[in-house]
Amino acid sequence: MPSEVTIVEVGPRDGLQNEQQPLTAQSKIDFINRLSSCGLKVIESGSMVNPGWVPQLADSEAVIKGIDRHPDIKYPVLVPNEKGMERALDAGAKDIAIFISASEGFNQKNLNCSIEESFTRFEPVMAMARSADIEVRGYLSCVMGCPYGGKVKPMVVASIARRLIELGCYEVSLGDTIGVGTPLQAQRLIQTVSKQVPIEQLAIHFHDTRGQALANIFACLELGIATIDSSVAGLGGCPYAKGSSGNVATEDVVYMLAGMGIGTGIDLRALSETGITICNALQRGNRSKVALLYQ
Repeated sequence: MPSEVTIVEVGPRDGLQNEQQPLTAQSKIDFINRLSSCGLKVIESGSMVNPGWVPQLADSEAVIKGIDRHPDIKYPVLVPNEKGMERALDAGAKDIAIFISASEGFNQKNLNCSIEESFTRFEPVMAMARSADIEVRGYLSCVMGCPYGGKVKPMVVASIARRLIELGCYEVSLGDTIGVGTPLQAQRLIQTVSKQVPIEQLAIHFHDTRGQALANIFACLELGIATIDSSVAGLGGCPYAKGSSGNVATEDVVYMLAGMGIGTGIDLRALSETGITICNALQRGNRSKVALLYQ
């Protein structure tokens, strides 16, 4: 069990991308700035995918340019291809993330290309990142199940994760995009993948669709996982998976870790108040159980 855990806050990107209530660029900038004051060290801040695909994040360039950057905080930006990388660099992004699925069906639906074609698209992105001395994080989705193809084999996940590391990613985030995983399944996945990728280079990204996310996180902590993706107020969902609720709420993860004596450096009250504020702006309920104590 790790003594310290890094929380990767994905609310401003993965959380907002499926929210229907539009927010101004300034509202998103204020949201990220508030998160920066909570003790988080990584805050995913935008996406350079085609604005037509994700209208809520169409102003990511303005958001990236407008946030108050803290020198000890990373603000990664999601990029799908070379054009997206160019936009990210123009906006001043210092950290980026690329994304791929462990399922061919989901990759086609989400990215309109095969897994192999995704790796081909990554090559110029990685070359540009190396030239700019920018670190790249890899997202691997549908690691425990796909809405189109059903179960996903752990060996398939391990193979793709290894390729992402070989490509140059410093870390691979394993995403249960539709929230189908259970604790023993999560452990088997980590045990399989860690045979090909050092556990220090693995992160977990669990959705709470079936209420299993905290249990799955605990199961992975037991194996040494020390980086967890989560979304303040449980914002988000998967636009390609009907019924999928958001990521596990950051507040609930931080509370659980604190109760286990695992440090995160995060101010839970400030974080909860930030989640309440963004939910009010979105005119939606707060999915964090812990945050309800601060309302």
